[in-house]
Amino acid sequence: MNPNTPDPHIIAMASLRRRAGIVVTVVGIAWLVLVGRLVQLQLWQQDELGDRATRQREVVEDIAPRPGDIFDRQGRLLATSVQTQSLYVIPSRLSKPWVVAEQLAGALQMVPDDLFERLGRNADKHFLWVKRRLNDDEVELVRQLELPDDVYGFRAEYRRIYPQGMLAAQVIGMRDVDGVGRGGIEEGCEKSLKGQPGRRTLTRDARGRVIDITADPARPLRDGQSVTLVVDSVVQIFAETQLDQLMAEWKPESCCAIVLDPASGDVLAMASRPTIDPNHPEEASSDAWKNRAIADIYEPGSTFKPMIVAYGLDQQLIERDDFFNCERGQYRMGRRVLHDHHGYGMLSLTDVLVKSSNIGMAKIGERLTNNGLHAAATRFGFGRPTGIELPGELSGILRPLDQWTTYSTGSIPMGHEIATTPLQLIRAHAALANGGRLVRPRLLMSEVDPETASIRSSNVRAVGRDSAEWVVSVPMKEVITRGTGKKAQIKGYDVFGKTGTAQSLAPSGGYRHGKYIASFVCGAPVEKPQLLVLVVVNQATIGGEAFGGRVAAPAAAEILRKALEYRHVPADGAPLATEPKRSSVR
Repeated sequence: MNPNTPDPHIIAMASLRRRAGIVVTVVGIAWLVLVGRLVQLQLWQQDELGDRATRQREVVEDIAPRPGDIFDRQGRLLATSVQTQSLYVIPSRLSKPWVVAEQLAGALQMVPDDLFERLGRNADKHFLWVKRRLNDDEVELVRQLELPDDVYGFRAEYRRIYPQGMLAAQVIGMRDVDGVGRGGIEEGCEKSLKGQPGRRTLTRDARGRVIDITADPARPLRDGQSVTLVVDSVVQIFAETQLDQLMAEWKPESCCAIVLDPASGDVLAMASRPTIDPNHPEEASSDAWKNRAIADIYEPGSTFKPMIVAYGLDQQLIERDDFFNCERGQYRMGRRVLHDHHGYGMLSLTDVLVKSSNIGMAKIGERLTNNGLHAAATRFGFGRPTGIELPGELSGILRPLDQWTTYSTGSIPMGHEIATTPLQLIRAHAALANGGRLVRPRLLMSEVDPETASIRSSNVRAVGRDSAEWVVSVPMKEVITRGTGKKAQIKGYDVFGKTGTAQSLAPSGGYRHGKYIASFVCGAPVEKPQLLVLVVVNQATIGGEAFGGRVAAPAAAEILRKALEYRHVPADGAPLATEPKRSSVR
């Protein structure tokens, strides 16, 4: 062997030592990294990891309060809530999302692909609703599925039910899928009805099973308060039945009716067509949600005339025995020429209203001047909301006095150049019927929110008692006996009322040619009015001329007749000791 040749054994041993050194070095480095990580976790991330472990073990959730019920004045149930179960999943824990989507979709009659796609979009989330407010059969089907307990769960929620279906739908409103009031009393009294959610902590074991529940004393559960309305379901049925018949007979775009106690301002009925079933809101058309009694604006036409006459009498600008030359149906007033439907000559103040003479009213306007006309409209509440406990009430249109012209002097007294809601109009007529007081219409039997109590005492005097009572008991009574409201006569009762027909306002301004709003307001008994009814019909499409006395008067009179009989009001105006016996039905 050549002495200069390296010994193979020595070479092998050296290589082995090098490899061993490398392994030791790598292992040493790994241990150093591990020790460093452990030190980091122990010293710097201990609290964070502890919190994360706690969050995985404990879940804080809200407890839904039960919304308060809604009753009518006789205790009949209008809205209530039942407890249901809503299903959720935890997408971040799903190892086989397609299997879960397929099983849940089959049990809940859903589309598997849609649910799988939702799970994929929310794969990193720790909570996702699958379906809200399941019925009992659906809950049972889900429980029978072989799904891990830690990937899904149920939460108790409430489903709103409206036992009377479509009755007073726009007045009551509805609650959406999140339990929030939308429209009507549901929204107007949301603060009281909804209650306060509670809070609790759920503790789970390693398999996701709940092992402890702890209530949060800082957030106790408080169910919502119930609300009682002054609406009477029976009177509401009278109103809605007549609107249905009116829709079938005249085919208007829309219509509404209000029944009011003129002394208290209680709204006994408020109905609109088209309407909705709040139990099935998905089936309603967009225009069916509108409460036309507070959100339709139109020129009142001749139904506005009694207020001008009452104010003129109250201010002693006209007298009861005055006569007005109606110029045989044609009267030049400045640059314009006014016309009547008939060529009247001299008319008494009474006949100006009975025959609804525009020329006679224009001459009354000349006596009051624009200042007096504006004051009259303001006194009777036009141009501002009534303050009823409903969201979405409009204020109508009453332009500032400095925008009025000589045209206004003739137009305003005949109910033009001013726009009102149906509720504003019947409120103004209530002031005539109750002796001159402008009451605030109300829907709540009693105040449920102290914040609204201050506006309850908003009653003011529009005109004196003598002026108001004369307008009701003479010209408005004779409108029914021998004027444009003959179709509103009711056997056994002295009825007063006023017809109105006006062109429909165009959204862009001006009028819609050939489109009319027909209205009729009436009340009884004359000597001591107990009830007022207003019916407004928007653009009847069949049946010929859509005058208020022809289209709206019969429906209003029938509502009034049934309501008077139901409330036991005899013709002399002296009601029985009590109104209809309070029902025990809930």
